[in-house]
Amino acid sequence: MPHTPRVRAPRARFRRTSAALLASAVSVCLVAASAPAVPLGVGDHLFPYLGNPGYDVASYDLSFVYSGDNSEPLRAVTTIDAWTTEDLDRINLDFAHGTVESVEVDGDPAAFRTAGEDLVITPEDSVSDDNWMRITVRHTSDPVPAEGREGGWVRTADGLAMANQADAAHLVFPCNDHPSDKAAFTVRVTAPDGLTAVANGLPAGVDRHGGTTTWTYRTRHPMATELAQVSIGRSTVLHRTGPHGLPVRDVVPTRHRKALEPWLEKTPAQIAWMERKVGRYPFETYGLLVADATTGFELETQTLSLFERELFTEPVYPAWYVESIMVHELAHQWFGDSVGPRTWSDLWLNEGHATWYEALYAEEHAGKPLRDRMKAAYAASDRWRAAGGPPAAPKPPEPGRKTGIFRPNVYDGAALALYALRQEIGRPAFERLQRAWVGRYRDATATTGDFVRLATEISGRDLDGFFQGWLYGEKTPPMPGHPDWKPQPPAKPAGPGKATGHAKPAGAAGRAAR
Repeated sequence: MPHTPRVRAPRARFRRTSAALLASAVSVCLVAASAPAVPLGVGDHLFPYLGNPGYDVASYDLSFVYSGDNSEPLRAVTTIDAWTTEDLDRINLDFAHGTVESVEVDGDPAAFRTAGEDLVITPEDSVSDDNWMRITVRHTSDPVPAEGREGGWVRTADGLAMANQADAAHLVFPCNDHPSDKAAFTVRVTAPDGLTAVANGLPAGVDRHGGTTTWTYRTRHPMATELAQVSIGRSTVLHRTGPHGLPVRDVVPTRHRKALEPWLEKTPAQIAWMERKVGRYPFETYGLLVADATTGFELETQTLSLFERELFTEPVYPAWYVESIMVHELAHQWFGDSVGPRTWSDLWLNEGHATWYEALYAEEHAGKPLRDRMKAAYAASDRWRAAGGPPAAPKPPEPGRKTGIFRPNVYDGAALALYALRQEIGRPAFERLQRAWVGRYRDATATTGDFVRLATEISGRDLDGFFQGWLYGEKTPPMPGHPDWKPQPPAKPAGPGKATGHAKPAGAAGRAAR
């Protein structure tokens, strides 16, 4: 968790008047400056070069200036306040798809260069451990997709939106792009009059000047970079009230407002349903961002989930299916957003729980038995494990397909493990575990090990053997209470295809709820 911001202690600047000492210092600096810049990472098994050691980000202040043309780079300023956790002669940020114009560290110009997908900054003075530092980067942010890369800006029919999961926030702005480092966000977007900009959190000001409008938003809870969202377009913002007076706002293409309204008005009741299952909604607002774009997925960006318009307007998708996908992204606000994964191998905790509540909602509201879905998942589980690894030990993505970690093993395969856990410890203990999990780790990050320990604590049983098989085993263990369930043998490898994150009704092809 980021430290609570406080005034940064001034760094000592050493002024040496001795010619000999000055010559020595210059010599050392030249050696340091000549050392090659290298990309770093926090050692994530699936994304080894994501994130950076040596500091903990407390806040991001992002400013974008949009010309009105979604094929032109945006002018941007990213300001990062961070707490150092070691002495830093250099500071690495993740940034890979824009032009850096200048960098300052604590107000002083700093040298910079690129290494891999890192922006490597050499400040005028090294930054000592246990200090605050402010990094300001003036740069462009290119909405045209990087060759061979997925994610970042999404160009819509009338503007832009963001889809940064899993490793694409640094295609938009410089950052510490790993879910283990949550931070507060302030976002400012300047756009031509006639366009509307919306971001995570709540509005914090609208300023109009000379044919442009600047929109400001702030989050009240820490957020991972992969969950950042900015929408710019010819949009209408619809307001309604959720449980406990919660502000619910939806952002929709103005010309599709009438067609979308019957779906959007369901959100307050869906929030109330989730609250009955796991407790109070964890953030300051919620709503749907409906983008006129083709992405092939929906995305749980914090407080403002991203949806493709066609999910709601194409008649091929049955009503029960659309509503269950809405609940999938809503459930992520608790599981994945409020309680974030410490590493990307903990992804099953996000997607397994979101799939669980998606399926439970379909059972309760549309008569689609959870047991039937889990039995089908059990039959396929060995195949999923062979293709993608067990739920808590997923295989790395293929080169050039970073979103390849979103495989069935972390969706229905992980929900199957939760079903087995409910069978093992009983429904009352399982439901207490769900509430305790989102309560204990709210606004934080957590690991698979944390979940195992909490399940053991809640159930009063040693569950290490159970979890070892269900989360890490190459083969699917027997299902408690269903000795007749049998896995199907793994099929021969098929050609490459797009993984889908949830069961699809007939005709609903190619869509994934992340």
